[in-house]
Amino acid sequence: MSLDAWIALSVACAVFPLMALTRLGPDMVLMGALVVLLSLGVIDAEQALGGFSNSGLFTVAFLYILVASLRDTGGIDLIIRHVLGRPSGERHALSRLVWPVTAVSGLLNNTPVVATFIPAVISWGRRFSIAPQLLLMPLSFASILGGTVTLMGTSTNLVVHSLMQERFPDLHLGLFEIAWVGVPMALVGVVYLLVVTPRLLSRRPGSEEAFANLREFTIEMEVDPQGPLVDRTVEEAGLRHLSGLFLVEIERGGNVVSVVGPGERLKGGDHLVFAGTTEGAVELQQMRGLRPSRLGESHLEKEFRERRLVEAVVSDQCQFIGQKIRDGHFRTLYGAAVLAVCRGGRRVAGSLGQIRLQPSDVLLLEARPAFIERHRQSQDFLLISQVNGQARPAFDRALRAWAILATVVVLASTGLMSMMNAAMLGATAALLSGCVSVRSARRGMDTQVLLTIAASFGLGAALQTSGAADVVARGLLSVVGDSPWALLVGTYCVVALLTSLVTNNAAAVITFPIAMAGAESLGVNPLPYVVVVMFAASASFLTPIGYQTNLMVMGPGGYRVQDYLKLGGPLNLLTAVVVLVLTPFFWPF
Repeated sequence: MSLDAWIALSVACAVFPLMALTRLGPDMVLMGALVVLLSLGVIDAEQALGGFSNSGLFTVAFLYILVASLRDTGGIDLIIRHVLGRPSGERHALSRLVWPVTAVSGLLNNTPVVATFIPAVISWGRRFSIAPQLLLMPLSFASILGGTVTLMGTSTNLVVHSLMQERFPDLHLGLFEIAWVGVPMALVGVVYLLVVTPRLLSRRPGSEEAFANLREFTIEMEVDPQGPLVDRTVEEAGLRHLSGLFLVEIERGGNVVSVVGPGERLKGGDHLVFAGTTEGAVELQQMRGLRPSRLGESHLEKEFRERRLVEAVVSDQCQFIGQKIRDGHFRTLYGAAVLAVCRGGRRVAGSLGQIRLQPSDVLLLEARPAFIERHRQSQDFLLISQVNGQARPAFDRALRAWAILATVVVLASTGLMSMMNAAMLGATAALLSGCVSVRSARRGMDTQVLLTIAASFGLGAALQTSGAADVVARGLLSVVGDSPWALLVGTYCVVALLTSLVTNNAAAVITFPIAMAGAESLGVNPLPYVVVVMFAASASFLTPIGYQTNLMVMGPGGYRVQDYLKLGGPLNLLTAVVVLVLTPFFWPF
């Protein structure tokens, strides 16, 4: 083996533990690897920067803009509102959640899908007394399963597909072609979640229960004189059994009704005074027929105008990990005060100032409105959600955003345009039609994911051109023999193991040249190995760090590492069996 091959292999071996065991971001680790390989002459500048001009990378970027358009227009909220509905029990609630999430994730990147669903699912579960543990992990897993159904369902599929086209120009996979394996895999996975989840996941309080009644607000609302609540009783208006809210009194024409009975009829212009939590206030503002009080400055307006209550999930990249909140000057750096910390679904003992932050901690923050915009894409936080409401989406453009996405799917699936050109056209249409602003589109791009993908190409090129991939492939063949099926199993196991420890894109791109070298050595069709790399890289159910959506739901759901092993371990085995049995059937060796 040449010196360049040894260097490339050593750098690749160093990359995985650095990403798994340190707080360095995967983009920084892989960019550092590129610098080392370029400095030592293992790859040239063109190979090092080749990933930044890859069509798969640009396709992912354009799709991020389409997802941002659906988020800003409330396109995903439209599905949530019409699909979740009123469940009759826990299994019915799971069914109403996982099926649509799986379907939507086949067309949209699953990370923003999960980010959109988390606050809605928590509120929905609270309304029907369903523990968050039974909903949030299945939400993450269903999004992962759905992402494997099409090429555009996850960035990993697009990246591996572009690698295949570069190495084998004659090979081609249609947009929905991998659905031959993806749909059975998703069906088996969803049925498993519906049957097993209520039995395996214990019901512990999640973050929303830990924060319940942390502060109680006086909330004033006015009955819209032109709204549907006029002349209806309190009971008929649905104001008697609101979650986290209690109707204290009604102010009407200068008089106060202090004892409000269920038969009290509402009049236009009535001022209703509630006591309740911020979550209850959000539900109250979304009720048709009520509007914020306009007589003077209400307590609600003062609280909402001057400050915001924000829930933020701490990332493993946060610079305050391991530090005390007080010693780290959290408020000075972020302009936000920590009101409470939730870890694993429970309050953390001791004073707030003495708590040392850990990854996936959920913080309840008091911050000014600019905090959300400033830190929404920050690496320090995985998820930031405004507890007391968000800017109302442009719902009138939601159907327009969905129509643009549908057009992209049709153009790409029929072959009229390449995936990149269709996504580029769709992103342009979304911007020109007002479905998303330039600022929001820029903010919607996950630069860490894009940098990770681009840098991974350089490392993969180093393994291929230096001959290291061929050497590793020959070593793998000496273990599995000359059996194409054994090589397929070995490839799946290696990629699935790596994706549980590091990012799925990095695991796929770095192992791709090794798998292809093995297929070429056996003289067999490389297509089944391409498909297996796609599915194995996405099948990350074992750990919270293996996939970003898993870490996003860990804190809000109050999960522990063993919860992922209990529910995700058997799911990993089931999906592996489905993929390994069906792949050679549809793409023979």
